[in-house]
Amino acid sequence: MGRVFSIKNDQAESRLFLRRIYVALTFIVLLTVGLIVRLVYLQIVGHEHYATLAKENSVKLTPVPPTRGIIYDRNGKVLAENTPSYSLELIPEQIEDIDDTLARLQKLFDLPGEKIEQFHKQRKREKRFNSVALLPAMTEEELAKFAVAMPFFPGVEIKTHQVRHYPYYDLASHVVGYVGRINEAELKDLPMPEYQGTNHIGKLGIERTYETQLHGKTGYAEIETNVQGRSLNTINEVKPVPGANLYLTLDIDLQKTAYDALDFYNGAVVAIDVKTGGVLVFASRPGFDPNPFVVGISGEAYKALNESENQPLYNRALRGLYPPGSTIKPFVALAGLEYDKIHAPQSLYCPGYYTLPGVDHKYRDWRKGGHGSVDMIRAITESCDVYFYRLAQMLGIQNLHDFLQQFGFGEKTGIDLYGESAGLLPSPAWKRAKRKQRWYEGETLISGIGQGYHQVTPLQLARATATLANHGEVVTPFLVDKIITPQGVLRGPEKHGESIPLKAGHLDAIFAGMINVVHSAAGTAKRIGYGIPYQIAGKTGTAQVFGIKQGAKYNESEIDFKLRDNALFVAFAPADDPKIAVAVVVEHGSHGGTVAAPIAGKVIKQYLKTLHED
Repeated sequence: MGRVFSIKNDQAESRLFLRRIYVALTFIVLLTVGLIVRLVYLQIVGHEHYATLAKENSVKLTPVPPTRGIIYDRNGKVLAENTPSYSLELIPEQIEDIDDTLARLQKLFDLPGEKIEQFHKQRKREKRFNSVALLPAMTEEELAKFAVAMPFFPGVEIKTHQVRHYPYYDLASHVVGYVGRINEAELKDLPMPEYQGTNHIGKLGIERTYETQLHGKTGYAEIETNVQGRSLNTINEVKPVPGANLYLTLDIDLQKTAYDALDFYNGAVVAIDVKTGGVLVFASRPGFDPNPFVVGISGEAYKALNESENQPLYNRALRGLYPPGSTIKPFVALAGLEYDKIHAPQSLYCPGYYTLPGVDHKYRDWRKGGHGSVDMIRAITESCDVYFYRLAQMLGIQNLHDFLQQFGFGEKTGIDLYGESAGLLPSPAWKRAKRKQRWYEGETLISGIGQGYHQVTPLQLARATATLANHGEVVTPFLVDKIITPQGVLRGPEKHGESIPLKAGHLDAIFAGMINVVHSAAGTAKRIGYGIPYQIAGKTGTAQVFGIKQGAKYNESEIDFKLRDNALFVAFAPADDPKIAVAVVVEHGSHGGTVAAPIAGKVIKQYLKTLHED
């Protein structure tokens, strides 16, 4: 067998070796350059960024929430305050079996399942070494129970904190409102830097409208932490700026008088300072206790409030819509004078009903036999319906609409509260747009006595009455008089609108008729005018809740309470130098003179007595 010989190519191997050396060298150089570039970036270009990250690993910014501002009435009585409260809190890291601990606590305090669910939701947002509240506001009984059982609950502790409290409960609930826990929807719109560490926000009333001022400015503390995030010590602290204190125009004593005077009736009372527009009384009955909403009202309790036939959550003063009834008559009479459709001494005959030409339907007067021949003053005094049927026909619906609109009917007043209703001031254009129907002349007649489509809020009615008392000078109702901040005192949103141009002397007959309502023998509210050294100008009103068939009789004793007429009354006093205007609406009160007027009388007398004493 022959031998095989291989011929070695030293030159080729040498070239291959050099090529590999060059590739390796190039790779090493590139790695070296990359390393140098990275070092330059880390040490020079990115130094500030990474230094900050390193600091944040060891220093944590903890928000320090501000103290919420206090709300006072006009005399310095506290309407909303911050009071010490005790909460039961669990530290999950220190509890071996948290489910067992929760089960025992649930049994100890007889807690509903939703409380445990809320705890678990909150727990998921916190680190294991942070405490989580199970009972945000403990009662004295709960504190006593836990004091005995505390040794058997390691990792469970009681902490003290501030909680919002409303000392007047239902009396001012619709005005002051309440705060509640921030929900997911609100989180999206809130400026988060300012609300870090804050769990509550204004939900209703003044608490909501003035949330920014009441909340204050959040501070923060720089706290050194370890790698697990535990706090070691405080390095620096910027103190929070407390929320502003608010002083309202509301008189809580006067509010109580109005609220109590409504007694078992549902309704509303609004009183306004004629000169400024400051709201003195803003009562809506029934009210509700706002305190449970602060710590989280139970589903069962909220359902009971929400489904109550008396609707305690409904702000009747701000949102309630009612036909104004005969309280509109002084304004209709003034419109007749301003448009030169009638003169105050001119008499119209009232046989007890009114009919349109060629129509059999009778528009009835409240007095079956009629009032006979009546002029404007007597028509207002005795509330003659026939007089105002005829006057409304003389004016026409468009003139009537345009004149009443100047007094703010059909429009929001602009008060510093959310959720105000605008009411409804009907017109042919409105009916065409909303109902796709033409306007009928009979609808003009009933508009002249405040029936039909016309709807007002008690607040709107009070403002119109104040404007009338103010000789046409329009004021905007407001509740916050002063805002006290660390920087000084700010004034509330007092505003004056344009004056309604009224002809000289036209108000004389209107005021004379309204004074007679209270102070004459024939007046429909004469009971409230006795024994006072000044005169009250007022107007009663009774508004139907349902229509009565032609020829049928209204028998109050045979009608279900909920179908009885609403009772209304508007007034201002003193008549010669008005200082207060009041509007009262009593649901199903039947008679403005006997039910609504005495409520206004109590408010007026107390307020003017207080002014005299001051």
